Amino acid sequence: MTNSIPDLEEADLILVIGSNTTEQHPIIGTRILRAQEKGTKLIVVDPRRIQLTLHADLWLRQRPGTDVVWLNGMMNVILAEGLEDKEFIEKRTEGFDELRKVVEAYTPERVEAITGIPKDALIEAARMYGQASKAAIVYAMGITQHTSGVQHVWSCANLAMLTGNVGRPGTGVNPLRGQNNVQGACDTGALVNVYPGYQSVTDAQVRAKFEKAWGVKGLPSEVGLTVVEMMNEAAEGKIKAIYIMGENPVLSDPDSNHVVEALKNLEFLVVQEIFLSETAELADVVLPSASFAEKEGTFTGTDRRVQLVRQAIEPLGECQPDWQIICQLAQRMGASGFEFQGPQEIMKELASLSPIYRGISYERLREGFLHWPCRSADDPGTPYLHKGEFARGKGLFHAVEHQEAAELPDEEYPLLLTTGRNMFHWHGGTMTRRSAKLEQESPEAYVEVNPEDAAELGVSKGGQVKLISRRGEIQTKAWVTDRVPRGVVFAPFHFAEAAANILTNPALDPVAKIPEYKVCAVRLERVE
Repeated sequence: MTNSIPDLEEADLILVIGSNTTEQHPIIGTRILRAQEKGTKLIVVDPRRIQLTLHADLWLRQRPGTDVVWLNGMMNVILAEGLEDKEFIEKRTEGFDELRKVVEAYTPERVEAITGIPKDALIEAARMYGQASKAAIVYAMGITQHTSGVQHVWSCANLAMLTGNVGRPGTGVNPLRGQNNVQGACDTGALVNVYPGYQSVTDAQVRAKFEKAWGVKGLPSEVGLTVVEMMNEAAEGKIKAIYIMGENPVLSDPDSNHVVEALKNLEFLVVQEIFLSETAELADVVLPSASFAEKEGTFTGTDRRVQLVRQAIEPLGECQPDWQIICQLAQRMGASGFEFQGPQEIMKELASLSPIYRGISYERLREGFLHWPCRSADDPGTPYLHKGEFARGKGLFHAVEHQEAAELPDEEYPLLLTTGRNMFHWHGGTMTRRSAKLEQESPEAYVEVNPEDAAELGVSKGGQVKLISRRGEIQTKAWVTDRVPRGVVFAPFHFAEAAANILTNPALDPVAKIPEYKVCAVRLERVE
């Protein structure tokens, strides 16, 4: 996030895109609703009638996968009506002429033809956003989990820069990360292309710094494989072993049947988990890990907020904190530099090697949270980014054209499937489906089907149906509802007995390598 979570309450307008915020990020959802009570306008863009659409001042219902189109369309209207921030564009950005040329073609009429958003609603949204003195964009995986996901995010940045809504309180481009510490995992180098602090693995000076600190030579200079690419290479026999920590790819990765085949093709699989997940059941070795309540450390939240996690109970059974397991394994393999006595020492190393964490220490965190970048011991942290200047100097407009999803409905598979979570479960259900109360609230798999599609197919409310894609099929219960538009079905992916990701397409965004969970073609058949 460019801005912080509390900062949303300072916005005059909030544009929420591809985020079921009140269900998936309820604390942030509460902030948005609180802001609205104070007078903040709310625009929600989502193909499903989610809870937040009931509160919205304006709801735009787009065809899944067409976000570049309506975002370009909003910019088209803003430019046509002179609502752009000319001074900001002139002083703080580059690439504007190329952007203008592209968005000129995305008229409200063309946007309606492609996305289904009525042209008058698009114009109203553009005026609301363009006329707001402080407008914030909030988005989640509804726009990133596409083969054009990076282009969707570029378009959000384009819209914010076009109107000068960056580098000030109550503005910005604010992605909501999928869980409590996914930001922290990325910060500390759990990505294929960077060392801790987003320092590139292809930079020779960066590698030399880490080689010196870690007492090693020859750190890899090439970008590694993302999770889908790993599975593909495992299936081909090119990868022999995988070590999985706190992830259940059998349920959470696309094309689940292929994932199972890939994992079974390995010579050696290690899974580090707090419960015996579907993935752990395939492992040669399972290492029992401590839960959040059984260990100390830090979480870094979606708004770059670093805060302490305090241990509540002793680890149960034989489980240990992840850092201890990793250190013991490294030591038994003959590695040095893993003699840490606790998370506090690990944080010290992170601060010494990562400029954005340099001013963060346990001593300071005991007094309260800090937002990175925090570059020195007296730096108060950074609640919002890009004040006065972007990290690269000038903000770069990306002129982006619409591209369709990798797989669209056709005669054989006439419906568009989009997937996600529901309010009561998280990801593969490894934790939440072991909670009796949560399981009681949402005990079985389902697919949301529009009433007109259900009537055409002879599907009754609560009836059993088959969902079939080019990759597999599942049987589940039909929830006949206008939460989804005609031609679109939605299925949560928490349920192993009807795993929605058996159906999804593993096609990747070419830049971020994120799979296209949000669009694939399926057909629905009634089960007698």
